[in-house]
Amino acid sequence: MGFIHRGTSKQISKVKTLLGLALSRLTAARRPRLARRSISRSDVGQLLGLSHLDRALHRAEQLIEEDNMLEAFNIIELHCNCLIEHAKQLDKPNECGEDIREAAAGIIFAAGRCSDLPELLFARTILANKFGDDFATMAKEGTGVVDPMVTRTACHHIHSELEAAVAGIYTVCLCYPFSWSGSYLATKQTWRSRKRW
Repeated sequence: MGFIHRGTSKQISKVKTLLGLALSRLTAARRPRLARRSISRSDVGQLLGLSHLDRALHRAEQLIEEDNMLEAFNIIELHCNCLIEHAKQLDKPNECGEDIREAAAGIIFAAGRCSDLPELLFARTILANKFGDDFATMAKEGTGVVDPMVTRTACHHIHSELEAAVAGIYTVCLCYPFSWSGSYLATKQTWRSRKRW
């Protein structure tokens, strides 16, 4: 019995280490995304000023994608901190609280979607062993995961937000000193024609 207990505490120690490394890598992974978001935001305004609507919409898609990944990174950070803080309870997954189960499901879900954090793949394997195959399968599909993480990492979510971004483009236009000759209706029609592809 002592041998099994030592093995599980080694796994818990390994999960804590992996999640700690993932937190360190998160800080580094945020920097280029923050820079790309800032550049995309200013590009949208400049492209609209030049009446290049299609290119502005493409940059708006990139802006939404960066925003979504940065928000997903924040959720992953919360999950990592929760699991590190309550690592002792992972030895008895049946007795874990709902917040720990949700954090474990979130890490399992994010591991396959965030290539910036390879440590999560190894943590996913250990967590899947702890919580069982059924739990891991459901978590990979998004069941039991915080809804914002599921929507932020889904590709179709970008297109659903793009229409709102078109309206938001006008807000960006107010930040930059140029005259806007386009109408909202023309912008919306151009977006809808792009959506069909």
